[in-house]
Formats: sequence, structure tokens, C-alpha cells
Amino acid sequence: MYRFLFSSKWLGYLLLAAIFATACVFLGRWQMDRRAETLAEINRVVTNYSATPVPFAQASDQFNKLDPAKEWTQVELKGSYLADGQRIVRNRPLNGQPGYEVVVPFRLATGETVVIDRGWLPIGNRNPGSPDSVPAPPSGEVTAVVRLKHGEPELQRGAPEGQLASIDLPTYAAQLGYPLRTGAYGQLASETPPVADMPVPFPKPSTDEGTHLSYSLQWFAFGVLMFVGFGYAARQQARNAAIDAEDEELLDDGTVHAAVTTRRRPPAQRKRKKATAEEEEDALLDAQGY
Repeated sequence: MYRFLFSSKWLGYLLLAAIFATACVFLGRWQMDRRAETLAEINRVVTNYSATPVPFAQASDQFNKLDPAKEWTQVELKGSYLADGQRIVRNRPLNGQPGYEVVVPFRLATGETVVIDRGWLPIGNRNPGSPDSVPAPPSGEVTAVVRLKHGEPELQRGAPEGQLASIDLPTYAAQLGYPLRTGAYGQLASETPPVADMPVPFPKPSTDEGTHLSYSLQWFAFGVLMFVGFGYAARQQARNAAIDAEDEELLDDGTVHAAVTTRRRPPAQRKRKKATAEEEEDALLDAQGY
């Protein structure tokens, strides 16, 4: 009954179904991998974001090479800002609005220098390509609490003087001309003494895992449904073949009337009988009123 499945046509259908299902599995696993990455990031945020700050001496090595598990860890820094090295970073949207971020070198009391991202600024209305004003960091001795962040890759595009295309720490260090820790930078959480004019603080990262799980399940379901559809089509083909075989068997046994397979001829029309001379004469007299 299902011998047709070994035909080149149906083997081709099966191959297409297998290719489609394989692609669905690949996409489903890709979504699962993205979910795993998102869950790992959520775990780092939940664990480190609001934890008690650690002193710089305890986290010093992280500014050389940041352990991914230590991202968002709060670190307490004591020193002073080097305002002459302040830069604004271009193309930094926040909540759907374009803007900038302000990065400033911070010289620790121990002599090391790290980078602090002090916050976000909206685009300016007076000077295109720059904010209207950049709040100055506090002067003198400062205690800053920052959250550890990985440096960003170098972008293949330039930036105007006093600006950076990304928080690419080695490029930033080359502009400053003095040693700088380039393994990580700090995203400002708080600073003492505070100043009245501050950039917009950063919001807490989202802890929503998104729709990766539902998308992955949908892709796996699509792969299964492809084989279900193939099986349904094969079953319908087998049923139709069985019906055709049964009709042929009835014809071979002579049990089907010939009237079913042949067209019935229409009945012959009856010819009208020719009238006699007496009948034609009577009809003529009747017409004249006699």
C-alpha cells in the first residue's frame, strides 16, 4: 500500500521535510543558547548589582582582566577625577532617545588610574553633534562606588575631538598619554561629595528573560509538524490508491453495468404520418366554414 513512498517523488518530499525539520531544530537550539546567555546575565545582575561594595584592593585584578562572573560587582574607589581627560561617547541611546555618555579618568590614591562612566546626556539643541553642556565631576578627594563593566570593541569610525566612538579603553589610554587600566571600567553608582549637576544615572539592567523559550518551542513544534504533514499526505495518497484499486477490481469482475460506462443513446423521434387526400380535403372545407 505504501510502496509509493520509495518513488523518487516521495523520497524528494521526505528529504525536503528532513531539511526543514533540521533547520527548525537548529533555530530552536539557537534560541535556547540565547536564553542561556540571558539567564546568565540575569544571574550576574541579581547577584552583583546590589551587593555590598568591595574595596579596590580586593577587585584590583578585575580592572586588568574582568571575570565575566564579576560583571556588575560594586567597587569602592577613593581618589580624584582627572577632568582634563574627560570625553563624551557618541551614539548612546537610552530608553529610545539618542544621546551620549560621559567618561572620566579617575586617579586612585594608590596611583592607578581607571575609567568611570558618570552617566548619560541627551543630544544638544544648540550645537549639533554634542550635548549642550557636560556636567563637571566633583573636584578634590572623591569616594566613588562603581559597577564593573567590560570595555567595548574598537569601532571603525572616527569621532570629533573630545569624543569617543565607543568605550574602547586601549584607544582612550592612547589619547590620554598615561597608564590606564584597560581590562574594565566602572559605571558610576554613587559619589561623595555629590554635585548638583549630574548626568542622568543609568537604569538597572532588565531581568526579563524575554521570549527565547517560547520561540525555541515553536521552532521545535514546526519541525515535528512537518513530519506530521508528510505522514498525513502519505496516508491520503494510500487511501486514494486503495479506492482506485477497488474500482479496477469491480470492473474486472464484470459487476459494473455497461450503462455506467457507456453513454445512453437518446430515444428516436417518431416520424409524423403523412395525411391522405381525403383528410386534406376535409381540412380545407373545415377552414372555409362548411
